[in-house]
Amino acid sequence: MDHNFLDEITGSFAMPAADNPTVAMVEAVYRHHQLPWRYINCEVTPANLANAVKGARGMNWAGFNCSIPHKVAVIEHLDGLGASAEIMGAVNCVVRRNGAYIGENTDGKGFLLSLRQLTDPAGKSVVILGAGGAARAISVELALAGASDITIVNRDATRGQTVVDLLNARTKTIATFVQWSERFAIPAAAQIVINATSVGLFPNVDAELNLDPETLQLGMIIADVIPNPPRTRLIRDAEARGCLALDGLGMVVNQGVIGIKYWTGIDVDAGVMRNKLAELFGV
Repeated sequence: MDHNFLDEITGSFAMPAADNPTVAMVEAVYRHHQLPWRYINCEVTPANLANAVKGARGMNWAGFNCSIPHKVAVIEHLDGLGASAEIMGAVNCVVRRNGAYIGENTDGKGFLLSLRQLTDPAGKSVVILGAGGAARAISVELALAGASDITIVNRDATRGQTVVDLLNARTKTIATFVQWSERFAIPAAAQIVINATSVGLFPNVDAELNLDPETLQLGMIIADVIPNPPRTRLIRDAEARGCLALDGLGMVVNQGVIGIKYWTGIDVDAGVMRNKLAELFGV
């Protein structure tokens, strides 16, 4: 039986494999399905990125994930890009297709799959808090999925406007920028609100977004990309006001589901991965 090896190429800050939730999550579902695959974590410096990709090719790996600071730099070492990765200009998942290494981005795809458990974003009005990598990936996927309009709210005007310009130039959505200079009031017309910042991430679990909770309205879908803890302050506030809340575990799990499908062709049990993360995060 052939054994295919998947390698997570990470930056110099990479955690040891035993402490990496993604490794634990993917390995758990491989064992659950009795798949003869492994998902291993390696620390790769920027200077060694080209050699790492060459090594993956030489050993005929089915693919690999890459994280900051390699998401853009890895592109020059690949044979092509998927549609959304090409728009974003960033890759976090590489898959071998007919001998070629193709770059994909599962960040936004994972969120979209999670969101679709509650609603179809087509025709919806969306507000995204933040303009970093997660916001960029999510906004592109939502735009490609047919979101009618997307508002990017961010403190740094240059960074926020860059995402807006990208969406307006490369997708059919209508994107606008709002500078986050004061306590933000969610527009009444917003149907989906997403926190794509790191506010509330462990260990700063009680950190509060500069957001007026009184503007969280019944029926809005409020999502947070933070997986640890899953029940952030925003999620708790949203539930208290009758909103539909979407935690960050779903995005992480679905990124794994999509990546494994790319590599193996198999639809794995998302529940196994979510349970493993919940165990690791103590929830």
